Amino acid sequence: MVEPETFMFLSDLATNNRKAWMDAHREERDDALRNFSGIAMTLHDYADRFDPYVAETKNKPKQSYSKFFQEARDRVGPGLYRTDVDVFANAGNPVEDVGYYLHIEPGNCHAGAGLFQPSKSALAKLRTRLVDDPQGLVEITTDPEFKVAFPDGIVSRKMLGAVPDGFDSKGPAIPYLKMVGLGCRKDIPDALLLGDDVIDPLIEIFRSANQLVRYFD
Repeated sequence: MVEPETFMFLSDLATNNRKAWMDAHREERDDALRNFSGIAMTLHDYADRFDPYVAETKNKPKQSYSKFFQEARDRVGPGLYRTDVDVFANAGNPVEDVGYYLHIEPGNCHAGAGLFQPSKSALAKLRTRLVDDPQGLVEITTDPEFKVAFPDGIVSRKMLGAVPDGFDSKGPAIPYLKMVGLGCRKDIPDALLLGDDVIDPLIEIFRSANQLVRYFD
């Protein structure tokens, strides 16, 4: 599924995170982008096995993975480029809607479901849903199948120090309201992603994450 050259390109980018280097390696970059498009198509082709809503959605491979260039407001770390990529399988817009994803990063690959870098309007929608039905998310996180698949529970890439203004500071939704985007994840060995046999484990991960996606629909 993931080509060895893609892992190599991401590793090299991590140690050469400069425009001059990226410009000099456009061919390798374009090969990696084609790989990501192919992965997005594969996930969509198998979507009927984990989410019929995704399967019924028109596939847009080039819009189904995160971009290398980091806008200043979204930048993580000092580098100009992301050195990891998320490939999505969504029934909506990957920036606006909770969906399934495969995170590709040498030594740190995982898969699951969520919306980790939401737009301002998408984040407001997430928080409204949490306030309207906090118990629904509690039931998901305590479900035995979910707990086995995602032992870390609900995670986020960015946490606030306090509950956002306008929200109650008590109740079961508090930990999640502090999250700027959220989701679940299960680690995957790099070696497994190099073969086509990974599709069945990915489908099982997505099936376990399905209830989280449905909660935020």
